[in-house]
Amino acid sequence: KDLLPQDISVELTKLQDDCPPFDEVHSKQLIETALKQSVEEAFAEFDPVLMASASIAQVHGAKSHSGTDVVVKVVRPDIKPVIEQDVAIMYSLAKLLETAVKESRRLHPVEVVSEFEKTILDELDMMREAANATQLRRNFEDSELLYVPEIYWSHTNDNVMTMERIYGTRISEIEKIEEQGIDLTDLSAKGVTIFFTQVFKHNFFHADMHPGNVWIDTTNPDDPKYILLDFGIVGTLGPEDQRYLAENILAFFNRNYRRVAELHVESSWVPRTTRIDEFESAIRTVCEPIFERPLKEISFGKTLLRLFQ
Repeated sequence: KDLLPQDISVELTKLQDDCPPFDEVHSKQLIETALKQSVEEAFAEFDPVLMASASIAQVHGAKSHSGTDVVVKVVRPDIKPVIEQDVAIMYSLAKLLETAVKESRRLHPVEVVSEFEKTILDELDMMREAANATQLRRNFEDSELLYVPEIYWSHTNDNVMTMERIYGTRISEIEKIEEQGIDLTDLSAKGVTIFFTQVFKHNFFHADMHPGNVWIDTTNPDDPKYILLDFGIVGTLGPEDQRYLAENILAFFNRNYRRVAELHVESSWVPRTTRIDEFESAIRTVCEPIFERPLKEISFGKTLLRLFQ
């Protein structure tokens, strides 16, 4: 959040689930077309008033015929042409940047746009998101740390996904979490464990973990559980990248900056022409000031800017 002014950050946060909705009647029609049956046939109850509306899709509450509370996620109509137009503009700007600013080429702006294009187009496919959710749920089956909602495949299509409805508190609602007597230090440790389990053990990780997608089950305040939502973006790493990342983390916390520099060159994360001694000094200059400081005192924006410099 410290990359942008507070007022802009607040407005952008609304895009997580408070974009302007599209017509409720149209939404119902899209669901019925996708499922090839009326909502009355598909669900015991269906609420046409949306629960949340984000940039790609919006969500309605419903109840299955078995009595389970579910949510129905439907992709925005005509969103693909808008995305394609925006991506075309981004490509033009990226190519212009590479041509006009020689120094920008090492950041590969055109490749960045290409990766973004693939990622956001994948988000439009509800079958892909449902498959990602199912895999993540299987990976954390019977876990005491993380819960992933169940997907109802019989009511899922390319444009519509039906998922078990969950209840909890957003990770960003710190005051609510504290009011329920939850130990934030313990909660943070669990979050780190979950992330590294995904990256290094399962090699399949949720790659869109903004506060709107991370909730806390506070049913048992002494042993809270994380809940993940929105599985449109996931990631994997090759064995070499896993090793380089693990060694980097270990070297960083041991303050072995020379090894951090060497690993960045060995992995081709920075050009092989980079001088190790100069890069080591630069990393030390950026990292030393943030050690032994509480996270709340560290400006991610300033640290990122210094890293780029």
